[in-house]
Amino acid sequence: MDACASKYPILILATEDCSYPGANSVGQAHQNYPDNTYIIRTPTPALFPEKFYLDCFAKGIGGIIIMSCGVECPYEGAYPALAKRVDKIYVLMKEQGLDIRRLRLTAICTVCNRAFIKEVNQMNQVVSELGAPGSEARAA
Repeated sequence: MDACASKYPILILATEDCSYPGANSVGQAHQNYPDNTYIIRTPTPALFPEKFYLDCFAKGIGGIIIMSCGVECPYEGAYPALAKRVDKIYVLMKEQGLDIRRLRLTAICTVCNRAFIKEVNQMNQVVSELGAPGSEARAA
């Protein structure tokens, strides 16, 4: 494991048209990011219901980054639907005592190497600070 990586996994939902090629370009450029990161390639993260995110946290995922195409999403209405879903998830996270910094929605393009690495490193820092998912509720 990378010495800088948190012991809690980070899940990335990466769109196949934008952010997944961006993640791939990071690898092709031989750039590094924490190895506690797992990427799911998806047509659009709007496919994942609210329960998916809460289940991930319940199963020990420390943080989730949704890397989308933003308003350039090829699926009409998907990005606004995703943004609304994330707002709902934030409400549910607060109800369960989860820090909302564990979930982040961002747009990453096909050549956004620096932005990709920055997002992963920031989430790794947040997860390292917060500890296990749900521990913030127990501490309050």
